[in-house]
Amino acid sequence: MYTLLYNIGEIVQISISKEPFKTQSLMRDLHILNNGAIVIKDSEIFDIGFNDEIQTKYANTVFSYKFDVKGNSVVPGLVDAHTHPVFAGDRVHEFAMKLDGKTYMDIHKAGGGIMYSVNCVKNANESTLYESLNQRLNKFLKSGTTLVECKSGYGIDTENEIKMMKVIKRAQDHMKISIVSTYLPAHTIPPGMTENEMANLICDEEIPIVKKMIEQGEINPEQIDVFCEKNIYELESTERILRAGKSIGLEGNFHGEELNCLNSCVMGGNLGVRSISHLEYTSDEDIAAMRDSKVCAVLLPSTQYILHLPIPPVRKMIDEGVIVALGSDFNPNAWCYDMKFIMNLACVNYRMNMPEALVAATLNAAASIGRSHLYGSIEIGKKADLLVLNCANWEHIIYEICDSPISLIFKHGELVHDFSN
Repeated sequence: MYTLLYNIGEIVQISISKEPFKTQSLMRDLHILNNGAIVIKDSEIFDIGFNDEIQTKYANTVFSYKFDVKGNSVVPGLVDAHTHPVFAGDRVHEFAMKLDGKTYMDIHKAGGGIMYSVNCVKNANESTLYESLNQRLNKFLKSGTTLVECKSGYGIDTENEIKMMKVIKRAQDHMKISIVSTYLPAHTIPPGMTENEMANLICDEEIPIVKKMIEQGEINPEQIDVFCEKNIYELESTERILRAGKSIGLEGNFHGEELNCLNSCVMGGNLGVRSISHLEYTSDEDIAAMRDSKVCAVLLPSTQYILHLPIPPVRKMIDEGVIVALGSDFNPNAWCYDMKFIMNLACVNYRMNMPEALVAATLNAAASIGRSHLYGSIEIGKKADLLVLNCANWEHIIYEICDSPISLIFKHGELVHDFSN
């Protein structure tokens, strides 16, 4: 099946040479093709070129669908590199606590935060968790996100972590949005357990069970995550858990340097992890380690904003050649699934320019979860995940905070949302 998008004012390709990611000044080069057209075959981008040339070249082709873009812009589908969307309940009561000056760790020590969500997940069955995940991910897709990373992490014990990963697998099998599954066994330490006891349980008991269930096709995680933080999972335990995950084929993708500087990026670089998230307290040594090891830095502006955390050293990361990506960190603590707003926050608070933010929310975000060979840019052979805007200037996707400029959303070549009317 062939589909044609024509009369496109700007095709914001991001890349034209199958780059796996972009760094430094290359993040500002979006490879914009003016007055273009795109040919889609089935789920992939089949051809791209100037409008008149494409129309002539395919004059005898029978197109199942044709879309006149009327001089407006087309950008790649957005990619969310870090989310926690499988949970029950909410934590709206904690928002008031934060406004009263309570810190993340204050709430955590009082039995709130992650442990509150853990208890809610334990009391929810798979069907309930799936229905709420389905509703949330449909909102992600409707907002322009076509590829998303989804973590477990509110299970804590083996039974409930597997329950969460089964829910993610079900979503992978039945939903239109593309999903990369991440196993997060070490998100917090439950009452009555120590860090070492939890690390032992995860490495010696839980990971072998996870391996077996992957082999049986019941779950499909590709990455392993740890909340590496002072007085939670410190460097030694984090490395041990990441190594145990790596031994069964899972890529490292962990939380680091959010509340304290532990130089976890140095450890992660030595271990060869794929990505590290948060990074508010990143040191110069950490930046060098991520740059040299090609580790993706996944920045989460909504969480920094909500928790009043320091601004990560984003400009230094970009200037020194770190692969910088963006994620929403959607979770009960940071209820934001809209990557358009995340890009706006990154520009305003992190001093990223708009091309950098778009690259970080497309190609580099895809790289951070191992998908930049398929997603994140408009190139021949990649999946046809496209956003058609209702304006001629692509920058409106970041500029317009509350009024989305998205007109059409294509997922794998299929029109899944039409806001044009």
